[in-house]
Amino acid sequence: MNIAVIGTGYVGLVSGICYAELGNSVVCVDKDPFKLATLQSGGIPIYEPGLQELSTKNVAAGRLSYTGDLRAAVHGADLVIIAVGTPPLPSGEADLRYIEAAAAEIADALRGYTIVAVKSTVPVGTNERVRDLIRSRTDEPFDSVSLPEFLREGSAIRDTLEPDRVVIGAESREAANKVAELHKPLTDRIMITDLRSAELLKYASNAFLATKISLINEIANICEKVGADVTQVAEGMGYDKRIGPAFLQAGIGYGGSCFPKDTRALIQIAGHVEYDFKLLRSVVEVNREQRFNVVRKLEMIFGGELRGKTIAVWGLSFKPNTDDVRESPALEIMRHLTDVGAKVRAYDPIATPNFRSLFGDRGVAWCEGALEAATGADALCLLTEWEEFAKADLPELQGVMGRPILIDGRNVFREEDVAGTDFVYYSIGRPSLNQGVREKVPLLQY
Repeated sequence: MNIAVIGTGYVGLVSGICYAELGNSVVCVDKDPFKLATLQSGGIPIYEPGLQELSTKNVAAGRLSYTGDLRAAVHGADLVIIAVGTPPLPSGEADLRYIEAAAAEIADALRGYTIVAVKSTVPVGTNERVRDLIRSRTDEPFDSVSLPEFLREGSAIRDTLEPDRVVIGAESREAANKVAELHKPLTDRIMITDLRSAELLKYASNAFLATKISLINEIANICEKVGADVTQVAEGMGYDKRIGPAFLQAGIGYGGSCFPKDTRALIQIAGHVEYDFKLLRSVVEVNREQRFNVVRKLEMIFGGELRGKTIAVWGLSFKPNTDDVRESPALEIMRHLTDVGAKVRAYDPIATPNFRSLFGDRGVAWCEGALEAATGADALCLLTEWEEFAKADLPELQGVMGRPILIDGRNVFREEDVAGTDFVYYSIGRPSLNQGVREKVPLLQY
């Protein structure tokens, strides 16, 4: 199949490269001259393990190309995929300007029957809106399809080539079947729905996963107070087939480009039909508060006074194996630390340039290594579970720090890792490991 992918952000670029890997002829379109120059010169503007190699392979095979000429790309396409950004507005709603602009350009470029699919995450009714916009600008035959994505940053290639399911929303059975044929090499779990159900399905999936994360973080907070271990609680919960183990890792909350944006957007979608989504509002609030557990632990350790203290931060991206820092918990944590006069020394294996562009310098010392960041620090906060941090030599780390205080916001280390060191160690929801003052709740008497 000849495919044009409009937008080379995270979703568009990964999708386009993977469609080429399946043997299709793919043209990826972007208007950003810097991004386009990077792609055409053989580079990749995002960090995703394996993506560079897969792009190079398919460009060399003649199946993949990059262009700024949308009209030419659409002219030769059987399938046009819209994968432009839908950033949140201040209200939390998705900004559809880029979707509508892309749809207008596609309409003006259509030549003969074409399937136009929206892969961007969009509010319910957007595919119909795109369909009507295109119809208003052209008499060329086309069908609209909703093709939501479910990839995760850091494992996006595997998620695309080995998906749990493929969801296709369509009004035309012919168009749905053609898009299903494209995806049959990937999975036999292909679900065909109406347009609106496909749109809502993506939001519902992310809302459920965000809810699991906030739930286990609330359980972790209770564990700290009653003397239970959240890792054992989560393991036992995960054996239940109705629950499953995924997304039950306690920590400092979710971030990134999907969960925060999509939960807020779904709250707005519900609001537009006069439904108060109380559960999801609570999920969002719990997630925002959870990241400040790190700050609260620091304040407890230092008697509420952080001014002048040197705090090392390990990890700036919202999760490992990505350079995406959007909605990263590190943003708010470090803003608070610098606001109260702490001296912050920060390190991330990949994401520092992206983080600095959002955060600014604010007096932060940006370090080029984990030990460099920790040198002379009064405390170290681990905020992203990069493998490099999990493999750290704790005795060596202790030797370079001013004070051996470690706050593990991702529960990277185990009891045996900390044993034999002088670290004052705090984790999330594991009071048996936490060396410090905690509230003890007496056992109930029966």
